[in-house]
Amino acid sequence: MWSASMSPEMLLSMPPRRSEAGFTLIELLVALAIFSLAVLALLNLAGENTRASGRLQDRILAEVVLDNRAIEAVTSVAPPALGRVSGAERVAGRPWLWTRQVSRTDDPSILRVDIAVMAPTSRQPAAAVTLFRAAR
Repeated sequence: MWSASMSPEMLLSMPPRRSEAGFTLIELLVALAIFSLAVLALLNLAGENTRASGRLQDRILAEVVLDNRAIEAVTSVAPPALGRVSGAERVAGRPWLWTRQVSRTDDPSILRVDIAVMAPTSRQPAAAVTLFRAAR
């Protein structure tokens, strides 16, 4: 605040009063940069959620095929033949490849059954299980 008793040196050392309240250009640029970083983070999060949803859908459909093959292997009256068998099954309009490997265990009355399911375009199984059943 100015008074008549102030010396010229005191007047020069006082910061100038802003005639209007507002933001400087630097303040606006910093705020814009922070806002743009927040938007980029949200876009990345949305993209990751979409990718995770697709992987989850693939996994669930592969588990359906896996459950079908496992139930067939366990509930059939005759035990499955030893060796490897492959096949294909459609679930939700999509083809799925499965393999079943039946082998003996140390106990001759028990068989080991390994089942893996994968999409035709993939080399990695989307779902896999090992189960045991009676050999007779």
